[in-house]
Amino acid sequence: MIFDILKALLLGTVEGLTEFLPVSSTGHLLLMNRFFGFDDDAFGKTFAILIQLGAILAILSVYFLRLWRIARDALTDPAARRFVIGVLIAFLPAVVIGLIAGKYIKELLFNPWVVCFTLIVGGAVLLWIDQLDLQPRYHDATTFSLPMYFGIGVAQCMAMIPGVSRSGATIVSAMLFGSDKRSAAEFSFFLAIPTMVGAFAYEFFKSYKQLTADNLILVAVGFVTSFVVALVVVRSFLDFVSSRGFAPFAWWRVLVGTLGLIALALGK
Repeated sequence: MIFDILKALLLGTVEGLTEFLPVSSTGHLLLMNRFFGFDDDAFGKTFAILIQLGAILAILSVYFLRLWRIARDALTDPAARRFVIGVLIAFLPAVVIGLIAGKYIKELLFNPWVVCFTLIVGGAVLLWIDQLDLQPRYHDATTFSLPMYFGIGVAQCMAMIPGVSRSGATIVSAMLFGSDKRSAAEFSFFLAIPTMVGAFAYEFFKSYKQLTADNLILVAVGFVTSFVVALVVVRSFLDFVSSRGFAPFAWWRVLVGTLGLIALALGK
C-alpha cells in the first residue's frame, strides 16, 4: 500500500504539472503507467481522469472571483452572458464526440505508441506556431467571437487522442484564429473547467463500483497532490508563455516522445 501511495503521489504531481501545459497530461500519465506498472487493472486506467478534479479546483481557486462576477452578471450584462455562451459553444463539440466515439478512442488509441508519436508531432506544431509572425486581434479571452469559440472547441476534440494535449490544441487554435498567447492560454483554462468536470463525472459514473477503500485513498492522494502542483502552474504559466513562448514545452514533448519510442522499441 505504501508503494501504491508513492505512485499516486508521483502521478498526482505529473497530472498537476502537465494538465495546463501544452504537453499532454494524459499522454504523460499513460507513459508512466506503461513504464512504471500502474496499469495492471481497470482502475489504474481511470485513475488519471479521476485525479483531474484536483487540477480543476486549482483553476477555480485562482479565478474564483472573476468567474463569480461573470456568473453573477450573466443575466444582466450582455458581455458576461456572451462569454458564458461562448464557453458552452466551445464545450459542445467535445460532448458530442465524446458520447459518440469516446469508448472507441479509449480502446483503440490509448496506447504508448500513439502517445509517443503524437507528443513528437505536437512538439513540431508548437515550434511552428512559435515562429509564425501572427498579428493578434484579441487580447482578452472573454471577447473572442462566437465562431472563434466554436472553432477552438472543435480543435479541442483532437486532444481526445492521447498525447495531443487539450491545452495545446486550444492554445494553438486560438492563436491561429487571432488571439495573443496570454489570452489563448487563459481561455484554455476556462474551457478546461466544463471539459474536465464532464470527463470526471462520466468516468466516475462508469467506475465508482471499482472504488474500494484502498482505491479511494489513492485517488485522494493524487487529488491533493495534483491540486497543489496545478495551483503553482496556473499562477505562473501565463507570464512564462507570454515572455518565453512554447519552445521549451515543444522540445520537452519531442524528448519524451523520442525516449518513449526507444524504450518501446527495446521492449521495455
